[in-house]
Amino acid sequence: MPGPFDTTTKYLVQTYPRDWLGRFGLASSARLDLLDADLATVNPLADKIIRVDEPAPWLAHLEFQSTYDPAMGQRVAEYNLLLYGRHGLPARSLLVLLRPSADGPALTGVHTVGLPGEEPEHRFRYRVARLWQESADAYLTGPLGTLPLAPLANVETEALPELLRRLEDRVDQEATPTEATTLKMVTFTLLGLRLPRELARDLMLGVRAMRDSSTYQMILDEGRAEGEARGRAEGRAEEARRMLILFGTPRLGEPDAATLTALAEIGEPERLERLGQRLSLVASWTELLAPS
Repeated sequence: MPGPFDTTTKYLVQTYPRDWLGRFGLASSARLDLLDADLATVNPLADKIIRVDEPAPWLAHLEFQSTYDPAMGQRVAEYNLLLYGRHGLPARSLLVLLRPSADGPALTGVHTVGLPGEEPEHRFRYRVARLWQESADAYLTGPLGTLPLAPLANVETEALPELLRRLEDRVDQEATPTEATTLKMVTFTLLGLRLPRELARDLMLGVRAMRDSSTYQMILDEGRAEGEARGRAEGRAEEARRMLILFGTPRLGEPDAATLTALAEIGEPERLERLGQRLSLVASWTELLAPS
């Protein structure tokens, strides 16, 4: 089931698809269309698919991993082939490894199928991005859509406070207030891939400007909710509900009292997470919550 790291990375690609293509060398000025629902019958947790409408159209396929899965190369190859069968378009696949513990000997960028001692019958190549080997400055000076990944790049832990200060300066100057708050919360969530959650919270709140922002209270509220709900199913549901509202508001608008009541009545975290997967497919909270 999708967790907070899945939700945040998919949100970034969904909101800033062109930023992601450019950051990983797949830049295009053509029209882009998100096709993230197309693999739902195969795997509802498949990550983002972007159609690039160049004269010769193609698909960009992004997968994110925060833990090591030795079968990931096979999965990426399967998705790539399924995409070609579904759309009749070639797909470029990129596997984004979010932390060192997601890496392993099987993730070589090549997946082969063949009999022992013989030339492979099939050879599939995919790109692998290892964030901890990337330049933090490249993310800090790059587009907003990949800026929250900067703390996961090649930067010493001692330098994180200054990095977070620079990151916040950029989002405050370039993003709308709502967008800035969302990007800061995404950064906080992703920072949990690198640091214990309590330390990540203390580090972000140690940045003076962060303490003065609206994100301060959101992080404190998140910390209190986490402490009260740790180890309980209610905690998972509350986290899923919070993320749904956080990422749904920029797209669907501020939820009214009736919507908040309806969300509060949903106690199953799996259902809330499925609603999060549908945010890019609906135009209102009413449509999102309508019986399917």
